[in-house]
Amino acid sequence: MRPLHLAVALDGAGWHPAAWREPTARPRDLFTARYWTDLVREAEAGLLDLVTIEDALRLQSDDPRRPDERTDRVRGRLDAVLLAARLALVTRHIGLVPSATATHTEPFHPSKAIATLDHTTRGRAGVRVQVSLRPDEAAQFGRRPELAALATLAPGQTPPAALVEDVFDEGRDWVEVLRRLWDSWEDDAEIRDVATGRFIDADKLHTVDFTGPHFSVRGPSITQRPPQGQPLVAALSHVPVAHRFVARSADLGFLTPHDDDEARRLVAAVRDEREVQPAWPDGVGDQPLRLLGDVVVVLDETPGAAAERLARLDAAAGTALARTSDALVFAGTPAELADLALAWQHAGLDGLRLRPAVLPDDLHAITRTLVPELQRRGVFRTAYAERTLRERLRLPRPTNRYALSSTADTADREAAR
Repeated sequence: MRPLHLAVALDGAGWHPAAWREPTARPRDLFTARYWTDLVREAEAGLLDLVTIEDALRLQSDDPRRPDERTDRVRGRLDAVLLAARLALVTRHIGLVPSATATHTEPFHPSKAIATLDHTTRGRAGVRVQVSLRPDEAAQFGRRPELAALATLAPGQTPPAALVEDVFDEGRDWVEVLRRLWDSWEDDAEIRDVATGRFIDADKLHTVDFTGPHFSVRGPSITQRPPQGQPLVAALSHVPVAHRFVARSADLGFLTPHDDDEARRLVAAVRDEREVQPAWPDGVGDQPLRLLGDVVVVLDETPGAAAERLARLDAAAGTALARTSDALVFAGTPAELADLALAWQHAGLDGLRLRPAVLPDDLHAITRTLVPELQRRGVFRTAYAERTLRERLRLPRPTNRYALSSTADTADREAAR
């Protein structure tokens, strides 16, 4: 049987809007390093593949399009990339995948930030790329009036399809620039030869010369090639345009099925898009794509207890999470969640990204009850063995595209002699 992969998505006090009001919650600590190091150390103790860290360019809101005025919800976040850099100091194995918004940001800055994170973690970094059609995020920058104008849409009215496509096209260009910049130093570009006084081989630093409708980037990067060659690129997908984005730009995709049949259908949709247009340039090789199913989890070993806790949380929040969540809300026992994980793996997924409804309670339940259940079934690791995040996900280290070009150019010159 294929190994099952498990990730955890960390956000505030948990994914339920009433999570911060639970007796075990730590609302006063949400903006402290100690809170986050405690969570990630717990995830690493549970041998999880990676954690993702949520982020955005706006305050959280119950309205998917506009700010709200609620004061009974967690509002505000730490910067995910900077937080991941702090977490690198207290972890040794688990992958760290902060979120970053491609819309409104220039790719050069996050390319070197994620490359730096990969160096400091010795190959455990990634980035969850997201795009934004939120007018309140556009208003933070004032450069995209066509996005800011979406604030005038009536409830239920969808943005123009051409604008949605353009935002995702920009996201694909953003990822392409990241990948080119990560390759702009060949692996052996640093000589560091004191005797000859040569620190770098200038022939092995490459301008990326990317020019498109959204970005014009010269390169090279100021940071040498990361240990993984290419840090992991991840993205969440709900709709066909996002399926194309995952298929053509990501190494790891997060899907949101609600049953086995939908899991099978979503996997097929993304993989079909991958066949239409591979995500990697010619010569780099056939790079696999890993797909995880997202599930919001409320766990308890006592049958029925998780459902009772979810009902209490929903009552405190004044809304049922199952009606507002994009992902399946699971309330049950670890054995039942293990059954779901294996059923979805049979449907084509590589594992799950779990969103704990309440932190730290449901994270503890994942690491201390779900993981042992999966280990008893022989489908989850009992120790970390791999060195890098790519190795753990069985993703090969990509060949440098510019080294390939240099090798091809040299061969052509020799053949012409």
